[in-house]
Amino acid sequence: MLSRTADHLFWMARYTERAENTARMLDVHVQSALLPQGAEAMHLGWRGLLGISELTAAYTERHGEIDANKVLDFMVCDTDNPSSIQSCLRAARENARAVRGAITSEVWETVNQTWLESQRMLADGLCKFNPSAIFEWVKYRSHLSRGVTSGTMLQDEAFHFLRIGTFLERADNTARLLDVKFHALQSDFYGSANGRVQEHDFYHWSGVLRSVSGFEVYRKVYRDAITPERVADLLILRADMPRSLAACMMTVNEHLRAVANPQSRETLRRAGLLSAQLQFGLLDDIMATGLHAYLTHFLERINDLGAGISQDFLAA
Repeated sequence: MLSRTADHLFWMARYTERAENTARMLDVHVQSALLPQGAEAMHLGWRGLLGISELTAAYTERHGEIDANKVLDFMVCDTDNPSSIQSCLRAARENARAVRGAITSEVWETVNQTWLESQRMLADGLCKFNPSAIFEWVKYRSHLSRGVTSGTMLQDEAFHFLRIGTFLERADNTARLLDVKFHALQSDFYGSANGRVQEHDFYHWSGVLRSVSGFEVYRKVYRDAITPERVADLLILRADMPRSLAACMMTVNEHLRAVANPQSRETLRRAGLLSAQLQFGLLDDIMATGLHAYLTHFLERINDLGAGISQDFLAA
């Protein structure tokens, strides 16, 4: 496969996954903003949301003070923001258009229709009076795109690069979400005296879980009150949780091996090492190191891995 084709497929998948993750985070925050809380807490929440995507500086330069409506517009509709939902859907569509011969007609039609419908929805002003409807729609279209890809494409190199892009982006976003949310709530990290989180914190931790479709999974696995330690365990080390760091890296490692070439040995080694450390890691060791330090180091390794993939397989 041409490296240019692999590059378009890789980024098509990453942008689709990024749009979904942004929609998930915004949806949960919009819902949690309805809970009783002070203006200071709400302000910190919106600032933390920008921090997850490293958009605080870009937002401040354009809009100044934090305002809920302006943050929503910036992260959903603003095409000058390359990480907005609309920009991600447009980038996914452009990358898909560039490699129409490498994907099935069903995949192209799904990606193209998503972009066209998103333009119509934003033109109708849906973002202003019902943002949750847009978020649910973006999640649905992302699920549909992955389902059509798995159900119609030959599982060749094109399919492998799509999966690598999807799960590398998912690992990055899950780590960012955990880092920002745990940092924001660190004053209440250990909950009340009996080990249970306070009622006020329950909604925040359940919101973190809902943003990764993990609330029902948590109940099924732990059958107990939500605690920060178990949230971290579920979203970092549980390989059977689809959006956990362990699950993402196992999938990235699997598909990287399927497209290995003579110059990718170091990239494969790094991916395999990171996957093994998550597979056999212990939460106590992570907490002893410090969750923020661990996640910061993980994000650095993810960025290095992405750079290695670009150097070994993709167009410059």
